[in-house]
Amino acid sequence: MNRALIVIDVQESFRARPLWETISDLDIADRVDRLVRLARQAGDLVVWVLHSEPGSGDVFDPALGHVRLMDGLERLEGDPLIHKTSHNAFTTTNLQQLLTERGIHELTVCGIRTEQCVETTTRVASDFGYQVTFVIDATATNPIAHRDAPPGQTVAELLSDPRTLSAEEVIRRTEYALAGRFATIATVGELEAAARSRA
Repeated sequence: MNRALIVIDVQESFRARPLWETISDLDIADRVDRLVRLARQAGDLVVWVLHSEPGSGDVFDPALGHVRLMDGLERLEGDPLIHKTSHNAFTTTNLQQLLTERGIHELTVCGIRTEQCVETTTRVASDFGYQVTFVIDATATNPIAHRDAPPGQTVAELLSDPRTLSAEEVIRRTEYALAGRFATIATVGELEAAARSRA
């Protein structure tokens, strides 16, 4: 196959943050696992990407033990595992080389956060010439504070600020920004139905 599923930052780091309680989909790992099973059934490559900030002392510091796949996800022997230090999965990794060597031309992307690492990876992949499917309901994100919000807001302060952009609004904006320009937008259910129709 010339396709790969890129699973971006579905890692325990996010569950270790207070902001996790505001995530748009607490069951994101389940939806991602459904995509992984679809990819394996089709013989597609599954690439796992983890965000790492060595020496930062926060939840993305590998020394603290949170930079690992979320519970419920299983990496098989032969699945590439890539650690990135930038928002997109290409700039600080060998992802493009890995895909080129394997003749991959089509990507399916999912993960955390919708508008940050997943969207940025999608845009870069599109610029590199990959055909990208962005699985909108297999991404998750949090509400985003207004640029003028005070630093260090608590979760309660973030949620009570009328200027805060809700997670749902962020996801909707991402879908509109990517569709027809950088990616095809799909849902897990749509991809499962398409796989059944091909069987």
